[in-house]
Amino acid sequence: MEKILLVEDDPALQLTLQTGLEVEGYQVDAASTTGEALDRLTGDAYPIVISDIYIDERTGLDVLDAAKKTDPKCAVILMTGLGKVETVMAATRSGAFDYIAKGDGLLGRILDAVGRAAASRTDTEKEAEEKELPETDLIGVTTPMIEIYKKVVRVAPTDATVVIEGETGTGKELVARMIHRLSLREKQPFVPVDCTSIAPSLLESELFGAVRGAYTGADRDRMGVFEAANKGTVFLDEIGEIERNFQASLLRFLQEHEIRPVGASRSKEVDVRIIAATNRDLQRQVDDGKFREDLWYRLNTVRIAMPPLRERRDDIPLLARFYVNKYNGRYNHEVKLMDSGVRSLQDYTWPGNVRQLQHVIERLTILADRIDSEAVLDALTAMESRDKPVETLADAEEDQIRRVLAATGGNKSKAAQILGIERKTLYRKLERMKL
Repeated sequence: MEKILLVEDDPALQLTLQTGLEVEGYQVDAASTTGEALDRLTGDAYPIVISDIYIDERTGLDVLDAAKKTDPKCAVILMTGLGKVETVMAATRSGAFDYIAKGDGLLGRILDAVGRAAASRTDTEKEAEEKELPETDLIGVTTPMIEIYKKVVRVAPTDATVVIEGETGTGKELVARMIHRLSLREKQPFVPVDCTSIAPSLLESELFGAVRGAYTGADRDRMGVFEAANKGTVFLDEIGEIERNFQASLLRFLQEHEIRPVGASRSKEVDVRIIAATNRDLQRQVDDGKFREDLWYRLNTVRIAMPPLRERRDDIPLLARFYVNKYNGRYNHEVKLMDSGVRSLQDYTWPGNVRQLQHVIERLTILADRIDSEAVLDALTAMESRDKPVETLADAEEDQIRRVLAATGGNKSKAAQILGIERKTLYRKLERMKL
């Protein structure tokens, strides 16, 4: 069994923890002051250290630093009865293995943390192999992705209109950006437009522009997206959502390459390449009378179908490695990707596709010490249960929220995304936590 240094100034609690650990077979050396703990760490290396945060003139953070200097692989478990986000942030940045709040059930939580710490030191599981990665998020070596690359390379130098079909999160905009980057329009604007985020009544003025006085509130001429992107590329995302009334205007633009701003008496010639994307079956919408057949034919010069992630599972190890490297760099972490973690990622169905995988990896890179099977399953379970009422959440989740907020510099939108919850849900939690 592992040798443990326990640092706790409360005699009763020290005795309780020491006895509980020794019953489990651990060899425990106890210290009541930081000075005594630092002296012990100078003379001996402990694989596991358990320390209270607030002890005397120095703190458990000093014990943490000393333990790490003696043995960088030492697993330091900090505990406190007075948690502060600043302390959690400092402990996390200094490499604490775990941070545990005192209270009911403390011994059980300490034993659990010690068990995990001991297992991590003796674990022989292999880290996932490092592979050469591309510089773009569009990653894949499976047959469906190679076929997409071939189409992109052929269509990019032309001015052909392209329709990219695929489920949400499959990377349609990444393909559109690659087409633009490989085209003769590379140095000109690439302007993405989310057709679902613009009210139908405003879509025409948004894309074509409007002149002063064209409608209530139009106190000046307004340039539309097509004119602003002249000589470049416009990416119309979720084009299957636009209303039939506007479909006729879009068809006319594709035929004439002219726009008429709302309220204007003359048209303007505009040179813009259109790349459209949809997560719907546009052919079925045509058959159902919801999408104009002539517009569909005009858009469908070249069609690229993005495969869902579950149909290219062999790309998951590359994608996982790419995102682990990306977020380790962003958050200055050194989280390891393990073979068992990769296998668990490959076993999942990924209804949200690559975008969901990216969010899971970002969450794990912030909250986990390493990405193994257990960490992946915990993250997926948390993400799938994100709609549960706040009242059912365990106290441990509050600690996770604090850690994520600290890592994101207080950015609540980013924190909500990483935690896999809606932003309004995060606000409710923060209100309950009085943050």
